[in-house]
Parts: sequence; structure tokens; C-alpha cells
Amino acid sequence: MPKDRTQTPAPTSSKPEIAAFLEKVRALGPATTAGGRGRLIFALDATMSRQPTWDTACTLQADMFREAASVGGLDIQLVYFRGLAECGASAWIADSGKLATLMSRIDCRGGHTQIGKVLSHARKEHAGKPVQALVFVGDAMEEKVDDLCAAAGELGMLGVPVFMFQEGHDAVAENAYREIARLSRGAYCRFDAGAAHELGELLRAVAAYAAGGRKALAAQGSATARKLLAQLS
Repeated sequence: MPKDRTQTPAPTSSKPEIAAFLEKVRALGPATTAGGRGRLIFALDATMSRQPTWDTACTLQADMFREAASVGGLDIQLVYFRGLAECGASAWIADSGKLATLMSRIDCRGGHTQIGKVLSHARKEHAGKPVQALVFVGDAMEEKVDDLCAAAGELGMLGVPVFMFQEGHDAVAENAYREIARLSRGAYCRFDAGAAHELGELLRAVAAYAAGGRKALAAQGSATARKLLAQLS
């Protein structure tokens, strides 16, 4: 089924929605055990519909990688899907430069969403060694939502929250993304060109928290980090 671009646009991310997102991050509790390194999976929809804003997305994602590197104590794995059946994952990497290079090599190709594979991959990785969070950025959903919800619920029971970032206004995607976030005990937030800066701040805050908890957020110093830190009190 092709991605539907004819739906009526919904409002962009509002301040209350972003505040609710930060509240969800606050509810996670300690990100890592004492002396441990955080592990964050960063998953991307790289199908053709995202091509028009891919450069912007790459910049935001590179900012998150750099934030994680500045905090220290965080390993990130890049996961992406595109085409009819391609779903790839990098090794776990602490070097933000290497992650940015990997990101720059990915181009968008036509195909269908494979969110179910991303959720299953996160569960397998967590079984080997705990994963603190899964971040997903996409704009569509073309799978059986009940299957995705079941997988999200399993991640929630395992303590792996999923942060769902939606680009654009596809109503089917929004409903699915919100349920995935809710069932995994994560959070949902929409972004578009007008909210790119807010998305960047949210990504950096999640990376900082996954890596070093409250102290890392305090050191970050951004307005978003200060809001999150206040809620952690």
C-alpha cells in the first residue's frame, strides 16, 4: 500500500506535547547502573518519502551523536530500513564521527515500512545486554498495528522505552506511533520543518540522559535540558 499524502494536516508539535514528552523521559528513572555505559538504538525510516527532508534529519541526528560523545558513557547503534526488505544495523559505536559517517552513506530508497523488524531487533539486542532506549524517526506505517503493539508491549515489560518521532502528519502513522510509545512506556512527538530545532533539543536530551542521567543533563545546559532536570527533582 503506498504512503498516503492526501490527509488533512494536523497541528505541529505544541509546547504541551513537548512537555509531555519530557515528562515521559523523566519517568524512566535512572538510565544506567552505577559505572555502566548506556546503550541507545537509533532507528530510521530511509524509504523514499523521507528524501525531501533527509538532509535536515541527518543534521539533527549528527547533533545527537555529538551530544552523546560529549557526555561519554553511551554506545549507539544505528538501524535503518529501506527498499522492499533491507533492514540493516551497525555495530555498537561510541565514536560520534563514525556514526555520522555511517549516516551520510545511507540514501533513501522506495519501499515499505519495517518497524516490526526494528522492534524485534531491539528485543534481541536487549537480551544480550541491556538497552536503555530505542529512538525511531519515521513518517509512515504500513504494517499490522496489532503486531507492532504486541512487540512494543514486550519491550515495555523488559524496560526498553521507545521514543517515536514522527515527521509530517500522516494520521495512520500517528495513531500507531502513539500506541507503540505508550505500550513501551516511551514517548511520542511530531516534528516538521518548523519544529526541527525542538526535535534536535529533544534528541540531545534523550542522548544525554541515556548516557549519564541527571548529571549529564545538568552539564548540557540547554533550555530543554533544564526543563527536564526540573522535572527530575
